[in-house]
Amino acid sequence: MDAQQSVTIGVVFMLAGVVKGISGMGLPTVAMSLLGLLMAPAQAAALLVLPSLATNVAQCRGPALRTLARHLWPLWLALVLATVFMPRIGLGGSGGHARTFLGVVLLVYGAWGLWRPALPRIDADRPVPAISAGALTGAVTAATAVFVIPMVPYLQALRLDKDTMIQALGLSFTIATLALALRLQRADALPALSPLTGLALLSSFVGLWLGARLRAKFSQQVFQRALFVVFLALGVANLWRGS
Repeated sequence: MDAQQSVTIGVVFMLAGVVKGISGMGLPTVAMSLLGLLMAPAQAAALLVLPSLATNVAQCRGPALRTLARHLWPLWLALVLATVFMPRIGLGGSGGHARTFLGVVLLVYGAWGLWRPALPRIDADRPVPAISAGALTGAVTAATAVFVIPMVPYLQALRLDKDTMIQALGLSFTIATLALALRLQRADALPALSPLTGLALLSSFVGLWLGARLRAKFSQQVFQRALFVVFLALGVANLWRGS
């Protein structure tokens, strides 16, 4: 990979880190949506595993670990099984199909974020919604390396308080990233630590630091709406590239 491509990857992961630093989520989605336009989605997915894991570790800590594990283990188990054992579509198939899947997911996520439909309250002790959300999220992760739909809406429907929600997202994203790493490893698509993965990791933390400093300067609502508009545009671009 030449210097120009390396700089591009560094900038992409820095931007993804800024988004996560401001909003608390979005690093894999931003990284995949941009890198999917520049390289094979499977290569992009392999690059984001380490930055996603490293930037989610802090979010896993908190007082609600036991409670969340007791309620969310069906979601996590279904997510891991679906991600690892999903048939070879999307990331395991051709680049065009992977970009098409990614484009559709970005369009759905962007539309959902702008629409913000009222979600029914879901009881955390009901296993069927948890398993369904986990399995669907795993299928989407296997195809696109993006794991926000439908897991994030499901977690929001649990009506968790702010701190517990942040911890639930951190734990769920970490488990989803580990499942993605297992899938890529089974397909021999997960590279060892290299200067390029190191660059992605360092750039993510630089972006995370910048985003944390910028957080107070942005209206969260305005920033998130703008971000969802960007996801819609990137969804269209990925669909076009995949056609």
